[in-house]
Amino acid sequence: MSSILIKAGTIVTVNNNGDILNGFSLAVENGKITKIDKTENFSEDVFDVVYDYSNYVIIPGFVQTHVHLCQTLFRGLADDLELLDWLRKHIFPYEFSHDEESLRASAKLGIYELLTGGTTTILDMGTMNHQQVVFDELISSGIRAFAGKCMIDENDIFPDFKEDTKKSIEESYSLAREFHNSANGRIKYAFAPRFVLSCSEKLLIETREIQKDFAGSLYHTHSSENKGEIKAVKEKTGMENIEYFNSIGVLGNKTILAHGIHVNEKEIGILKETDTKISHCPSANLKLASGIANIPRYLVENISVSLGADGPPCNNNLSMFTEMRLASLIQKPIHGPTSMRAETVFRLATIEGAKALGIEDEIGSIEEGKKADLVALDLNNPEQPLIVDKSNIYSAIIYSSSSKHVKEVFVDGKHLVSNGKSLVYDKDDIFHKGKKELNKLLKRVANK
Repeated sequence: MSSILIKAGTIVTVNNNGDILNGFSLAVENGKITKIDKTENFSEDVFDVVYDYSNYVIIPGFVQTHVHLCQTLFRGLADDLELLDWLRKHIFPYEFSHDEESLRASAKLGIYELLTGGTTTILDMGTMNHQQVVFDELISSGIRAFAGKCMIDENDIFPDFKEDTKKSIEESYSLAREFHNSANGRIKYAFAPRFVLSCSEKLLIETREIQKDFAGSLYHTHSSENKGEIKAVKEKTGMENIEYFNSIGVLGNKTILAHGIHVNEKEIGILKETDTKISHCPSANLKLASGIANIPRYLVENISVSLGADGPPCNNNLSMFTEMRLASLIQKPIHGPTSMRAETVFRLATIEGAKALGIEDEIGSIEEGKKADLVALDLNNPEQPLIVDKSNIYSAIIYSSSSKHVKEVFVDGKHLVSNGKSLVYDKDDIFHKGKKELNKLLKRVANK
């Protein structure tokens, strides 16, 4: 890989000191940041490529710790419903009807949106069938990802959408052997039992056991999202979600629970004691009328919190800017105006996401020795603060920015977005292909 010099206007490092650097540049070799110094201390002649982003703000790529690429095709087709009806009436029937081509189209659309919105790393919950298609697309796209086949062996909500316990475990193990640490470590496996209501206890426990065979892999599931879900879980297990997960030994620092909205005091203690991670998805939690997670309490208790957009049918976009803004604003009427400061939220979207995934030594901040997962933002716009400096740069990003301000994106030092346009996908091509595959999928749903 060629050596690169990136000349920056401002660098938001998110390092331990929270340094914000003006007039600095980044040297990148073999996908890693090798030097950060004043721009005048670099000689451009020694680099193969020089990018002049001196009018831009360089930030670490966003890290989303809960998305569903398989659902991108269903955007706008499952509105104004609560969780269990949303799954029963739309999402499970749609996911069940995916073939390889519709799944590929869905993954492409999702990755396109994520990358052009500045998200460089994701934790994706796949679907039950054809999961290798998602991995193929993750590898070829250049995005950094943890992903895994969605595991469902019980399903009273939509009984057709389930499989044998042994098959689910064996296929997951096989996929992990094939794809964990693939693409030079850029792609890793995350075992993904859907949630308590769609998984037998045997599946949940045995999945935890096989996950231990793959160093650096994760255990990724949903928990405590909806009051109706919690009632059903209690009827099934005699306990609430997190209490039950703890009783069967699947929590820990390699476990990420999406949502964590409705939790009791005992469960807060369990999360803290086990170092289990929470992925906060504010847009989805609002749209499905699930509730508002007490994120300020989690942070006071030093419980790991990161951010995710969840699926396009319950959001309905994949923008980290939307999640950051909402993550801050929805807490203020409840906990006060300083309860979720802009800088705090920005850290949740970057370094805290990296920590949740266990790769904070590689990504999440801009530091020498880390991967060059970088995003250049144009904050010189009438809709931005007219003066942006160290005092308000987090405010400008969290409260005034959107995906349209993302100009350049790099993952592993590879240029994936230039001047706001994908260098990986043709926008018109994936749109028309997606529309074609959605129409075919809807026909399959109607015929079943």
